[in-house]
Amino acid sequence: MIALLAAAPLLAACKPQSEGPEPIRWGRETCEICGMIISEPQYASEIRGGPDRKLVKFDDIGDAVNWLEEQPWKDAPDIEFWVMDYDSGTKGDAWMDARQAHYRAGMVSPMDYGFAAVRHPASDTVDYATMRVEVLKRGLTWRCVPGADGEGHRG
Repeated sequence: MIALLAAAPLLAACKPQSEGPEPIRWGRETCEICGMIISEPQYASEIRGGPDRKLVKFDDIGDAVNWLEEQPWKDAPDIEFWVMDYDSGTKGDAWMDARQAHYRAGMVSPMDYGFAAVRHPASDTVDYATMRVEVLKRGLTWRCVPGADGEGHRG
């Protein structure tokens, strides 16, 4: 009985989360859409949703936006969508709601979508809706499409 009581906190810690962002093992986990290793914390994103509340991880906000667009539950009100705050640097511990973030354009992001999330609006940022429209208009970048010819397109 004592062993079971002692193990209870450890077992609870192993239970999969059903809400909130989770740490990414930098350099070891891969992006859900392109399969690349997630190694640049300041561009990472995560989405939790769907009937199983599964968490998926991405190396670039553009991949996350494109992936979500393909899900049948993309408009569900309980979707959780996080991005890492670019200004927090490479610590990889500053998650924020992707829909509340602002996006600095013209960045050199891992999959070449060119957006980085920041907490506060500035003259060089756009809101989530504007960033989303730009990403979807462009489609998947050439880095995400096997055998692509350099022209990003949705596959």
